[in-house]
Order: sequence, then C-alpha cells, then structure tokens
Amino acid sequence: MLDPYILNNTKDFRYQLLSRLKMDCEYYLNYGNKSVRQLWAGTEKEQIETMISLYESFEESEKPEWLTLEQIKEYESKMII
Repeated sequence: MLDPYILNNTKDFRYQLLSRLKMDCEYYLNYGNKSVRQLWAGTEKEQIETMISLYESFEESEKPEWLTLEQIKEYESKMII
C-alpha cells in the first residue's frame, strides 16, 4: 500500500515521482536486464500499483499528457508475467 504521505504531497512531487517510476520501467525493460533492483518500489507489482495510485490521484484535467493509464497497463503486461 502506498504511503499516504506520497498521495497527500504536492501535485509537483507526485508528477515527479510518477515520471521517475516511468523512467524506471523503461530502464528495467530496455537496459536493466529486468532486474527489480532498478525499480523504485522494489517489485514489479508494487511499481505498477504505485504508478496507478499516483495516476489516479490527479483530477481528470490534471492527469499527465506524457503517460496514460493504458501505458501503465502496457508496462504491467510486459513486466509481470
């Protein structure tokens, strides 16, 4: 479960963390040899759950243009076998 401190933090902080998690997924899938050590959350499942929680913490008009829920689900399908 995601720490309430993170979800209650500023919008900028949540954007930055979500961006970091996205970059971790890209590295994990492309250059990181699918090593969980590359993931901020520690496991593939926690990484995706954290990304979904962060994404859903934004109002519809605030959701990032650079990441969609569908893209997060795509990461999930590639990372969790």
